[in-house]
Amino acid sequence: MTDSEYLDRADALLKAVERNCDRINDESDADVDNQRVGGMVTLTFDNRSQIVINQQKPLHEIWLAARAGGFHYRWLDGQWQDTKGQGEFFAVLSSNATVQAGRELVFRP
Repeated sequence: MTDSEYLDRADALLKAVERNCDRINDESDADVDNQRVGGMVTLTFDNRSQIVINQQKPLHEIWLAARAGGFHYRWLDGQWQDTKGQGEFFAVLSSNATVQAGRELVFRP
């Protein structure tokens, strides 16, 4: 993947996370605050816990940091896949966000 392709896909992922937060806030009484600064999005939940998602441009990866730990993703077969086989980005984000928010939250590509 070229640098340009990576940046397009990584930016699309961050925009999808932001759209999902807006949808979750509109469709439920959940309050997921999201703030984007450059290539990083921080999600903050009612209990003040956070999930941080950021671009790792030199590695062509996306990193997700949650209470459960850190996860690294690479574009593979049309999806952002965990580099250690832990699953697809949005599934892992949904699982971690659900635990941290104390309610089911679903993030979609």
